[in-house]
Amino acid sequence: MTEEKAARLAAIRAAKAAAKTEPAAIVAPPPDAAPMVDEDLAAMSFPTLLLMLLAVGAGALGAVVLVPLWLPGLTASLLSAEPKAYWYLARSSAFVSYGLLWLAMIFGLLMTSRAARLWPGGPVAFDLHQHASLLGLAFALFHALILLGDNYIQADLRQLLVPFAYTSYQPFWVGLGQVVFYLMLIVSLSFYLKGILGRTAWRVIHVLSFALFALALAHGVWSGSDSNTLWAQQLYWGTGGSVLFLTLYRVLVARR
Repeated sequence: MTEEKAARLAAIRAAKAAAKTEPAAIVAPPPDAAPMVDEDLAAMSFPTLLLMLLAVGAGALGAVVLVPLWLPGLTASLLSAEPKAYWYLARSSAFVSYGLLWLAMIFGLLMTSRAARLWPGGPVAFDLHQHASLLGLAFALFHALILLGDNYIQADLRQLLVPFAYTSYQPFWVGLGQVVFYLMLIVSLSFYLKGILGRTAWRVIHVLSFALFALALAHGVWSGSDSNTLWAQQLYWGTGGSVLFLTLYRVLVARR
């Protein structure tokens, strides 16, 4: 064996020994790879979610039951036959819940279409997607329960929580809104049950989000008292159009 071959063999042995002791090099993903996120990690703990929903429910019921008792001077405004404070709270919370649902759809589509790597980043988009979905559920619960205090609606708890049980105003479209709430609940709970459901069932449940958003849009357009206003129409066209655009973009990217 020549000295040159001996030196080369020694260098190879040294490189192998170093590879056993040093950590493996990090290989950068290809530029078109999907953002790396931990889909098994919920952005909000389950006890926090329960506490938030309980607080929202208690706050809405407290506003219905306790405010007229503690502040009787507001009774004429809160409980009059014309839609007043409770009606305005229900309307505003409905738009907030719908806006959060739209954000959840947008960030979810950005992640699955790989556009999130441009903005705001995979992990950030995933956290925003989950937080928007869970907060939207909380505002949807408030939207339903606060109507207990409105004398114009005159709905009891069963009529508000059972789909299509309320028949005094737009029963079909109001019933669709109630179905939306339970679909939101199912999708939100799936964040915490992925290990039990399995990846396939979890993804099937998340496909419900598209039907969920379409039903929420229909509920808002045909049962909302603000649907004839220009700003509400622009809101519905803008949110619906953006979700449709990103969905088509996602489909085209997946086929390519």
